[in-house]
Amino acid sequence: MYVADSRASTTDSAPASAAVGAARVAPTVLALGAVSLITDVSSEMVTAVLPLYLVAGLGLSPLGFGLLDGVYNGFSAVVRLVGGHLADRGGGRHKWVAGAGYALSAACKPLLLVVHTLTPIGLVLAADRTGKGLRTAPRDALISLSSTPENRGRSFGVHRAMDTAGALLGPLVAFLILRATVDGYDAVFTVSFCVAVTGVLVLVLFVPGGKTQAPGRRTPAETGASRPTLRAALSLLRHRTLRRTTICALLLGLATVSDSFVYLLLQRRLGVPDRWFALLPLGTAAAFLLLALPLGRLADRVGRWQVFLAGHGALLAAYTVLLTSWRGSALPYLVLLLHGAFYAATDGVLMAAASDSVPEELRSSGLALVQTGQALARFACSLGFGAMWTLWGDRTALGVSTGVLACCALASLTLLRPRESA
Repeated sequence: MYVADSRASTTDSAPASAAVGAARVAPTVLALGAVSLITDVSSEMVTAVLPLYLVAGLGLSPLGFGLLDGVYNGFSAVVRLVGGHLADRGGGRHKWVAGAGYALSAACKPLLLVVHTLTPIGLVLAADRTGKGLRTAPRDALISLSSTPENRGRSFGVHRAMDTAGALLGPLVAFLILRATVDGYDAVFTVSFCVAVTGVLVLVLFVPGGKTQAPGRRTPAETGASRPTLRAALSLLRHRTLRRTTICALLLGLATVSDSFVYLLLQRRLGVPDRWFALLPLGTAAAFLLLALPLGRLADRVGRWQVFLAGHGALLAAYTVLLTSWRGSALPYLVLLLHGAFYAATDGVLMAAASDSVPEELRSSGLALVQTGQALARFACSLGFGAMWTLWGDRTALGVSTGVLACCALASLTLLRPRESA
């Protein structure tokens, strides 16, 4: 367990205790990792079959799918700030705001059984992403507040690794259900709902309800800090470091093609049969799982922004490989490895970097600001990529996205160079 030896009284015991604390991960982080693992099994079951269900099953165009995918991945931006502010404003009710988000997403799963046209599907996906928007910032704030600055990258790496274990299992479960049942899509949505409810129960039973923080820190009440306000949360963007973080997340999100489009591109290049499509996300998830903790620890040692930008370099390499005419047997493995490395180097690392410049009493709101910029940018990217695919074809759309990503990465490197955050 993550404990501080408060009984030690000698001067040399304090450094030893600090060293032990920096090397360990808090029980809260492990409990949240278990919740995310279970929830990701549920959500990735749906995500794995959704592109094929919408495009092949319901006959949506790439533009229509891009709209729905943008809703699925970007609508949460509308409520991330709300979730972050409610968690901070409620005196540390991070668990309960996150729990409301998990419960809302779980309630949306069975609705996919009864909607079959663009508008109602979009509404269900929007509600599901509203739940994700409510829970993400409070959850990440709990992880940050349960960690020390020295092991924050490790803590996020452990959580993301557990989260990705669920992302690895979800497509596999969906694949097995599709092969074993006649009406496979409905069966996937039903099982997904049951698993999501289990995740909510684990959160309620095992995640601490009070505000969690690393040993040696004082609460806002002890420091005399005033109750967080929405104005105070928005004023965080006046801080140069957090503003740079938000701008970089937004810029790079503008050229981050949705995972679903990457898998559709791979399917077209390789001629993957529909029944095997749900297995493509396994490659990304496996690479993410293996690399999340090592890259989180590396970010703690060499600098979080260096690792974050290197992750986008891996994504740029994946796009470049997809643009080549190479069709070797190693193509899907290389693309999915690079895709997973991108997430391992950016997802938790970005939150660890942002946490360094946000005060504890506004931690959830500050992380939500960064997440909102990134989510809005990815929403725009999904719409733009789907439109370009419909008008000019998938290869042209990917070529434009590759060029934009390279430009945004160079702009971010220039923006961060004067004053890097470790």
